[in-house]
Amino acid sequence: MQNDHFSRHAQQVLTVTRGQDPLHGPGSDPSIARSWLRCLEDYHLDPALTVAPTVLEHGRLLESRERLQQVLSIAGSEMNSLHQQLSGAGHAVLLTDARGVILNCVTAPSERKIFERAGLWLGADWSEACEGTNGIGTCLVERQSLTIHRDEHFRGRHTGLTCSASPVFDPHGELLAVLDVSSAREAVSRQSQFHTMALVNLSAKMIESCYFLRHFEHHWLLRFHLQAESVGLFSEGLLAFDGEGRICAVNQSALNLLGQIRGGLLGQPVEAFFDCSLDELLGRASANASASWPLRTRDGRGLFAVLRGQPRSVPVPAPQPLPERPRLPGICLGDAALQNDFRKALRVFERDVPLLINGETGSGKEAFAKAVHHASLRADKAFIALNCAAIPESLIESELFGYRGGSFTGARKEGMRGKLQHADGGTLFLDEIGDMPLALQTRLLRVLEDRLVVPIGGEPQAVNVRIISATHRNLLERVEDGSFREDLYYRLNGLEIALPPLRERSDKSQLLDFLLAEETGDQPVLLDGPARQALLAFAWPGNVRQLRTVLRTLAALCDDGRIGLEDLPAVIRQARPQPAVVEDRSDSPLDDAERLALLSALEQQRWHMSHTAEQLGVSRNTLYRKLRKHGIAR
Repeated sequence: MQNDHFSRHAQQVLTVTRGQDPLHGPGSDPSIARSWLRCLEDYHLDPALTVAPTVLEHGRLLESRERLQQVLSIAGSEMNSLHQQLSGAGHAVLLTDARGVILNCVTAPSERKIFERAGLWLGADWSEACEGTNGIGTCLVERQSLTIHRDEHFRGRHTGLTCSASPVFDPHGELLAVLDVSSAREAVSRQSQFHTMALVNLSAKMIESCYFLRHFEHHWLLRFHLQAESVGLFSEGLLAFDGEGRICAVNQSALNLLGQIRGGLLGQPVEAFFDCSLDELLGRASANASASWPLRTRDGRGLFAVLRGQPRSVPVPAPQPLPERPRLPGICLGDAALQNDFRKALRVFERDVPLLINGETGSGKEAFAKAVHHASLRADKAFIALNCAAIPESLIESELFGYRGGSFTGARKEGMRGKLQHADGGTLFLDEIGDMPLALQTRLLRVLEDRLVVPIGGEPQAVNVRIISATHRNLLERVEDGSFREDLYYRLNGLEIALPPLRERSDKSQLLDFLLAEETGDQPVLLDGPARQALLAFAWPGNVRQLRTVLRTLAALCDDGRIGLEDLPAVIRQARPQPAVVEDRSDSPLDDAERLALLSALEQQRWHMSHTAEQLGVSRNTLYRKLRKHGIAR
């Protein structure tokens, strides 16, 4: 039966590529027909062949991941959030390099084997030249977002997949990566992919923008748009220039807004394109730019902009003596119980007692760990964080312990140092420790006991490292079900700190002011009384992370130095007391985008649930689940 299907599919491919265009079916799309023709004439592929994808050796995969380490660190949380946005089940979220090699995969553990049988392995090469027409490979060739639905794949063995992919470009316009969502469910319709494709595009743009901002962290960075409220959003133009005012990089949105091509901008003085001098522009700079100001182009078009950087007119202050009390960046300790926990944590940390931080997702576990490190005598040493849930199980051993050169096929000649070696003399923060594989738990326990690290294929190396672990899981329950070692639990749990969720903190008002000041920098923003009350009354299922994201958005959209109730997201303005437990999830701008999309669709359909579900391409059950997730009620 399967061979018959492959034969029919191969015949359909040959019919289309011979110029016998069908009136309907997958070959009716010109981009699919072009891709099929490339597969036959350029790559000489056989659509009926059922060979497994080419997979990189372990060492070469590690090298590829290391080359894109910064992209992977940015993309990790977005991929997890995207997986949650898509209701998780039945989807794999993939990130590949510019060759089409899969470097990271987020899927439900119970479904991993399904996607591996489909060929979606870490290290698998899904370029068009290897696997024919598919979301990843064809996206790389076409350099644009697209969906390849079931029979549109070239190879018959891939026709059970539906793939929506979006390219990620670097600041110089070169392809950096591809973000892809693949589904192996038969019931996936093309209509349902409109919603999926929109979320994939949004997530890819987020990764692209974050990479641009981080890549040019030490440059002057101009952010601009036609509308003031769009500065800080994903459609904004980004333009980086050096201390002499020469343009170093621009994103595609900047090119579109300025009506220029990349070659016509790079290396040119920034004042050649904007109606102001370089000194005037730099005088507008702010280290934490938020409120936008009007800016005209040389051809008279009006824009709104912010400029990140140190104002040229502000003299550099002389070095100040270090304060007696340690500065704790990024953390507010107004809650008396939290302050007491911090004092205890610092005392035992200085005595080399491991800390275990427990708390809901987004409650600030890493910020607490960093604050302990910066307040300790190890403040001038490295603080290295490793998220045990974000790194694929097959790679976490190399990431944590490193490896000796030539220890396995494809290994780098010079080897690679692991996180434990990088943290030597400082602090290693193991986030989501409850998700560490059992085999590695044994090796980590040995390191804690012997203070020796054994890289893969290498000799023992002495390390002086202090461990802080964190989890949102109940580790004792995982000990009972056999997924976490009991001896490691008691070795890590020198002192357990339970961080309260945001809704239970007594310093919510102080924390609100603290975070708002961090987001607005040297341009204070006034928060109206009703807006403050609404923010303080909200349940904040995503905790401090969610509050920070909302405040960052509000600060970016604030034009007149004031935030009112009408400026808050609808989900906060319309919030009601929610006695039900809100599912634990990591909040991000994607969550706000989905809330806004849901509210917009509901208003358009006058809150008719069946029509709204149809418009969004989801079932009514899925719609109701998403409404409960975001606390949306009429």
